[in-house]
Amino acid sequence: MLQEILKHRTTVLLCAGAMVLLPQCNVMATSAQAASPQLQTLFSDWRTFATPEQRDGAPDYDVKALSHKKDGLKRMQKRLAALDRTGWTTEDDIDARLIAAEMNGLDFDLRVRRPWARDPGYFATIFAEESDVPAHEGPSADTIDLFRYSYPLSPQAAQDLAARLSGVPVLLQRARGWLAKSNTADLWKYGDREFRRQEKVLSALLDGSLKMRTLEGQKAATLEGAGPQVRDAAQKALIATRDFAGWIEAEAPHKTGPSGVGKANYDWYMKNVQLVPYTWDEQVSLLRRELERAQASLRLEELHNRDLPQLKPVDDAVAYRKYATTKMQQFTDFIIKSGLVPDQPYYRAAMAAQTLDYTPPDERNFFLKVTALDPWPLYSHDIHWTELARIKDDPNPDPIRRGAPLFNIYAARSEGFATAFEEIVMQAGLYDHERRGRELVWIMLANRAARGLASLYVQANQMDLATAGRFHATWTPRGYSDPNNALVGFEQLLYLRQPGYGTSYVTGKLMLDQLISRQAHDAEAAGRPFDVRTTFAGIASAGIVPWPLVEEALLPAKTLATAP
Repeated sequence: MLQEILKHRTTVLLCAGAMVLLPQCNVMATSAQAASPQLQTLFSDWRTFATPEQRDGAPDYDVKALSHKKDGLKRMQKRLAALDRTGWTTEDDIDARLIAAEMNGLDFDLRVRRPWARDPGYFATIFAEESDVPAHEGPSADTIDLFRYSYPLSPQAAQDLAARLSGVPVLLQRARGWLAKSNTADLWKYGDREFRRQEKVLSALLDGSLKMRTLEGQKAATLEGAGPQVRDAAQKALIATRDFAGWIEAEAPHKTGPSGVGKANYDWYMKNVQLVPYTWDEQVSLLRRELERAQASLRLEELHNRDLPQLKPVDDAVAYRKYATTKMQQFTDFIIKSGLVPDQPYYRAAMAAQTLDYTPPDERNFFLKVTALDPWPLYSHDIHWTELARIKDDPNPDPIRRGAPLFNIYAARSEGFATAFEEIVMQAGLYDHERRGRELVWIMLANRAARGLASLYVQANQMDLATAGRFHATWTPRGYSDPNNALVGFEQLLYLRQPGYGTSYVTGKLMLDQLISRQAHDAEAAGRPFDVRTTFAGIASAGIVPWPLVEEALLPAKTLATAP
């Protein structure tokens, strides 16, 4: 998810982020200024308000708290609408539209999704590993990120973690009441999975075996020397987690109602929250087309490669690590030398930290079956981590765009870019001397299109999660996806819990195609050269915002008004 490649917005945008100075740039100059004071103030107040109310150290979703949210949201929306927009820049307009989308996200949760009253998984709040996107995928009542702590814990950190963990039993006890009227069959049938994951995390934390994936690589967590308070809190959180998972399992057979938000609600959410310009019906057509393109392209690649030996997995732990390390070095060198990313130390470090280790055959899911043959397709998607590195080491000067938008509004932008990057580096020549690897790129795309299609049918209540998993696996080539694998269940549950996430990989990729097309057309019409690296630099300068806002930042108004 290459979200920010350029250093930051500058008065004159340098082509390809100072990697190389091109004779001419076809990206509009952007302002170096941060958000206007009035927007910064509103944004700060909004983010404070958007945080769930707290009671006894845990989030509160009682009727009174939710009523406060409904009334407060109306006031926030009125404040935004009442701002004097005289003299606003394009950057101000983008910031305001982003804030409005977040407010619409809360509105949707209060009216439609209501995860605190429908979705047991919403109350899984403890996370070990850092996500490869700017925020956790999917909704959560709270987030206790273990990877953010330094281990061994300092006395202050131990006290903080103990306090956070002490709120878990309180939250889970209250959740039983909030969920009492829930009848969402699939959300309950699969709802214990997040708590079984949370149970494993807490157990490993307590016995000192917890290993976490982070931006800096693998990180170990231990409570050794932290004192009895945090250990006691973790033990009580573990017991409460285990009990809650059992309660979900016991209640699930009695749940019979739909879990998806329905087509009309899905369309509203796409338009007003995710800012994705495609309806449910349009997304079905687009993902079907992309699935067909990936399947057909795979078979043509196989024809092209008919005289080449098949790829074989490296089934030795030491040999595979050496192979994966070499492939990561080659990949990083390629994307830097080709100008797709700037040669920044933190970019190189971010990619190197994600170098794969060996996984035995019987433990491989879809992605690990691919990477056993060639890590490059997944390394391409791992461009995500360079975005996270940039957020950390060279943040956007605009505080409104510095972090992740709420409600996973970044999804199509982040996941779409990462998915597109898999094909971009292939087209740029990464596999010219290893042509069999191109086949894996098409398999990866087919998998993403298939699972996204399945998620659409689930949201429309035309398919349950079990059927979605089988569809997802059936349309993934070569039998690489198993409907009974935990990964398939995890993905389809996530896409049910977070509308639009399952499709974001493809819809976001298609919106990037649109941006490239429009910039290339403008350049050609003006007699200027076009270089995709310039587009990537512009995307970075725009920040972590939905594609339509990126287009507003980078394209002239005339182009947006006359584009097909």
